[in-house]
Amino acid sequence: MKKYLLAVQLDETAPAPSDEEFHAQMARTEKVTDEMRATGSWVFVGGLRSSHATTVIRPQDGFSTTITDGPFAETKEQLGGFWVLECADLDQALRWAEKCALACGCPIEVRPFEDAQWA
Repeated sequence: MKKYLLAVQLDETAPAPSDEEFHAQMARTEKVTDEMRATGSWVFVGGLRSSHATTVIRPQDGFSTTITDGPFAETKEQLGGFWVLECADLDQALRWAEKCALACGCPIEVRPFEDAQWA
């Protein structure tokens, strides 16, 4: 089984959903996550705070770093949350991503993990 990252691409410039819509989104995504668990595909899920809570460490010259507040990329879409899944193949990961996109109403980026294991 290969591992895949299903990354939620959140548009931080869009108006925030109402409390009612936010709770409905969470209920829909929890339903999909429960389905993932039941099939044995689920490994991990996490929601992230806004990119304004980000701190970035940048290498400078191979010997030092700088620390800055804010996201690494200047873009309206930021990583808003993610699932890590174990799937038989990319097609299965894409089917899960479709369900996730419909549940949370955001684009989902699917990215396979490297085959190498670091321990």
